[in-house]
Amino acid sequence: MSNPAALSRDSLRAETGTGTVLRLAIAQALAGANSVVVYATGAVIGSQLAPDPALATLPVSIFVVGMAACTLPAGRIARAHGRRTAFLAGTGCGVLVGLLAALAVVLSSFWLFCLATFFGGAYAAVVLSFRFAAADGVAPERRPRALSAVMAGGVFAGIIGPQLVSHTMSLWPAHVFAATFLGQAAVAALSAVVLMGVRLPGPSQAELSGGRPLAEIARQPRFVTAVLCGVVSYLLMNFLMTAAPLAMHLCGFTQDDANLGLQWHVIAMYAPSFFTGRLIARFGAPAVVAAGLSLTAVAALVGLSGLDLAHFWAFLVLLGLGWNFGFVGASAMVLECHRPEERTRVQSLNDFVVFGTMAVGSFSSGGLLARFGWDVVLWVSFGPLAVAVAALSLAAASRPAPAAG
Repeated sequence: MSNPAALSRDSLRAETGTGTVLRLAIAQALAGANSVVVYATGAVIGSQLAPDPALATLPVSIFVVGMAACTLPAGRIARAHGRRTAFLAGTGCGVLVGLLAALAVVLSSFWLFCLATFFGGAYAAVVLSFRFAAADGVAPERRPRALSAVMAGGVFAGIIGPQLVSHTMSLWPAHVFAATFLGQAAVAALSAVVLMGVRLPGPSQAELSGGRPLAEIARQPRFVTAVLCGVVSYLLMNFLMTAAPLAMHLCGFTQDDANLGLQWHVIAMYAPSFFTGRLIARFGAPAVVAAGLSLTAVAALVGLSGLDLAHFWAFLVLLGLGWNFGFVGASAMVLECHRPEERTRVQSLNDFVVFGTMAVGSFSSGGLLARFGWDVVLWVSFGPLAVAVAALSLAAASRPAPAAG
């Protein structure tokens, strides 16, 4: 007779393949609005509150620091207490960022706004682990599709976030954007309600006891390539996105113009997820990553071709598409590099490296834009792209060792 005190992994995998993946996708849609709101408003609010124009994008950079700083602690919570506990801790940070940011706008406090965006980064780090949670709960051959299905929820984040900004930013005329962050806090609370129903396999004894040393896992050529491609895909998206709304503002475009561009950018980031998993299954993750890097390069070329509104919007859409193929493909490669008992440690390490490197690009983006202009920001992106393409080419002939599970 089966032990009634413990749910079998097979039954939980079956459930994750249906209801839990749907809940994670809905939560991704709601929680993803947090990042959109910060990217849409962070540099603009920063330019209004910062003591120096070069610090205008610092709140967005602090957002990325929050992602990096909280990735490993969130992984430890998931490993010790289960992923749902980590998810709910993250949504608590999501509510906090909205309340603190609204207060910062009311008080005109730049540094309080930076603290708020740090918690926003912590929330975003937890949200991005939804993709791995879905993949962990299904059979190995279904992992790319489960991963991309949850990422597809971000399409709705691309609608919710910009519309939240557009419809609330002037509700409190004396404090523009304060109502936006109060709305963001409410959306985060709603995502917590959705996540309460998530059921995933708890940490096994093998997972609690460890697995191979991280240093051994990290030396795998496949893992190094996966992390590097994930780093470049996310680094460049963040590097260019941090500067884009402010560049549009400096070119005379309105906040609504920037909001609409961001809306289509985020939709482009997540819409391909409806079929990215199938593309990975058919062509392999490295080929999908290569397509993503190519699209990012095309986006930069479009940005360099002019400063009309159409150029900015086309750039944002192509950048979103490039991020999806590059990041989802790299995430699928990571899934091939660990055993089941190693998953939370390896996935947290991957995200820590990705988000930590992103912070470097985010901090440099505002300074480059302020001192050298939009064209230089775009030209700089070709360096990391060349490195990622070279690494992917060197790894193309190698075949991954089959993962247990």
